[in-house]
Amino acid sequence: MKRNIKEIVEAMTLEEKAGLCSGGDFWHTKEVKRLGIPKIMLSDGPHGLRKQEEEGDHLGVNESIEAVCFPAACATASSFDVELMEEMGKTLGNECQAEGVDILLGPAVNIKRSPLCGRNFEYMSEDPYLTGEMAAAYIKGVQSKHIGTSMKHFAANNQEYQRMVCSSEVDEQTLREIYFPAFEIAVKKAQPKTIMCSYNKINGEYASDNEWLLNKVLRDDWGFEGFVVTDWGAVNNRVQGLSAGLDLEMPSSGGVNDERIVDAVKKGTLDEKKLDQAVERILKTVFECADHRDKEAVFDRALDHEKAVDIETECAVLLENNGVLPLNENKKVAYIGGFAKNPRYQGGGSSHIHSSKESSALESAKNKNRNITYAKGFTEIEDVIDEKEVQLAVDIAKEADVAVVFAGLPEVIEGEGYDRKDMKLPECQNHLINEIIKVQPNTVVVLHNGSPVECPWANQVAAILELYLGGEGVGEACDRILWGEANPCGRLAETFPLKLEDNPSYLYFKGDGKKVKYQEGIFVGYRYYDTKKQQVRWPFGHGLSYTKFSYHNLRVSKKQMQDDDVINVFVDVKNIGQRTGKEVVQLYISDRTTSFGRPMKELKGFKKIELKPEEEKTLEFQITARDLSYFNEAMKDWYAASGTYGILIGHSSRDICLEEEILFETKRLLPMTIDGTTTLGELMNDPRTAPVLGQIMAQAFGASEENSNAGLESDDATARATMNAMPLKSLASFAAMPENVYENMLLTLQDVVKSK
Repeated sequence: MKRNIKEIVEAMTLEEKAGLCSGGDFWHTKEVKRLGIPKIMLSDGPHGLRKQEEEGDHLGVNESIEAVCFPAACATASSFDVELMEEMGKTLGNECQAEGVDILLGPAVNIKRSPLCGRNFEYMSEDPYLTGEMAAAYIKGVQSKHIGTSMKHFAANNQEYQRMVCSSEVDEQTLREIYFPAFEIAVKKAQPKTIMCSYNKINGEYASDNEWLLNKVLRDDWGFEGFVVTDWGAVNNRVQGLSAGLDLEMPSSGGVNDERIVDAVKKGTLDEKKLDQAVERILKTVFECADHRDKEAVFDRALDHEKAVDIETECAVLLENNGVLPLNENKKVAYIGGFAKNPRYQGGGSSHIHSSKESSALESAKNKNRNITYAKGFTEIEDVIDEKEVQLAVDIAKEADVAVVFAGLPEVIEGEGYDRKDMKLPECQNHLINEIIKVQPNTVVVLHNGSPVECPWANQVAAILELYLGGEGVGEACDRILWGEANPCGRLAETFPLKLEDNPSYLYFKGDGKKVKYQEGIFVGYRYYDTKKQQVRWPFGHGLSYTKFSYHNLRVSKKQMQDDDVINVFVDVKNIGQRTGKEVVQLYISDRTTSFGRPMKELKGFKKIELKPEEEKTLEFQITARDLSYFNEAMKDWYAASGTYGILIGHSSRDICLEEEILFETKRLLPMTIDGTTTLGELMNDPRTAPVLGQIMAQAFGASEENSNAGLESDDATARATMNAMPLKSLASFAAMPENVYENMLLTLQDVVKSK
């Protein structure tokens, strides 16, 4: 149904407009019956539908409807599969239609700055490019069913400690390169209907009040067309927030903030046009959702459970394998650990799903008549060493051909509202694993966790399978992979450091409760570990398969590139193993110019392909100048220096198989300030000032231009370095330059820079 939204807004009273900018209750917007404005329902996600029929809450305390729990983002990002992500989004969108939900609160795309963030299970990756591409696919899937999404939490919400008051102190380059790109990519590629602002402050100003964040960056720079909604209870100053671009407050404020908006308009402290603009944005989505409700949609929980199993099968990451996996059906296998029977498959808090069905690896193995025995060994809830249970586990491990230990993090260790204290598994689990490997060389460890854990026994076990928090179908998916019915194809979306202290944010994480300084800057995750050449347990992008792949014939469409060019990159990939499998081919860019402070490499492309034995496919990627660029704060824009850039193709950030180089030339010039501290080297290296440098030197020393440049071009490294580092004020002193001559020199150089 077509409507003239501006006319509807004009027909609304001031009170009705103010009221529409806050919730009607915990989960619904307000309706205005006399104008035909319906209410719509928002509901928690992102990996399932947490619709509450009765009393609402945002912490997962009160009961929600029975729904399907899909793998959490820590798992789905590890699929490196945008098509899979979009299909999951479509399924969730259909479930929302069937349950009368209009907006699903997700995806969550905050960067994994530290392994300790309690909500990392709900976030995708340490890498902004991977996060953005996966988020865009999810949004496209959900919104293809005419259900809105609410991408969150904008922005720099990377810890749970004091998240409602703490200020994330981050420089603009770091925000633009690390913490913004996932939002930017998803906005430009998928246009989520809403974006949820975070609780925290950014450089001293609450996200909900931040006009630079909500209008300048989000709308002006990226072209966001939807409305901004608060995280539940994130409003600081409602009037200031509305003026800054915050449209909808959730949940209901009981009319308090509505009155503040009305009073501000009447007093002239709030432009009513700002209010009208917010109402228009909200109504656009309200009507779109209401007009496309599908009364025929069916929530088939049994069918969607099978989809959850299939998705997790694509996400699990085989971290180590000496050949013991897949398990041989003729062998006797011991299943050990509380998670074998009661797996942890989701996180706690606002994303907690009331699952329709739960599967365990133990149950799945029994259903398929696997040759297994079972011992608890440890409880999945408490960190208590029970020597009797440990001995029982050791006994069955000794009698088996293979022992599989199901380990992981209890929910009490990681969840919304609190951060982890360390990266360790519970001591009872490490103790049990150490006892098992003493008697069983063929020990496999299966992990259930939302973020990296330290694995001190990693070099002593035969295989390690990372399931992350794999949703309600995790047990069936695990069974498929362990026993070879499926070939593992997940890849790590985050680095596993050897120990917590290796993490780049280790010295700064959490802060003092008032401020947290992002001192590591852009060096997050593999950008830090690879640049520093820090040893890690498993690198970003890592994951093994039951088959093998070869990479060859890397080529580019051209070797030279300018600002507006696009380069096509081609590589051939072949399955040289005995099983059908999927490979994730990763493209990284390496800045080999003299630009300061760039990471060794950055992910700029990935593709997942399935290959049969001996099958070969050619993959194509595209590279633009933006892929080579960093955010230059002086320019307030993206910039790539002229010079050489490496194109790297690999299996992980540490397993680079092929390399090629291109030469980039830019016509863009960096801003340059000319004053007494400007050095001769800077002038010599800038195309605007280099041509006149000889004249300046000749004027200073009374020699010819050729002789005056001799020091700058000398074969004597010491002389050349000394001259290059000399500031203009020192040149004036050495040349006994009169004040007027010195000032004229500065003016001449400043005019040259301004004119080009």
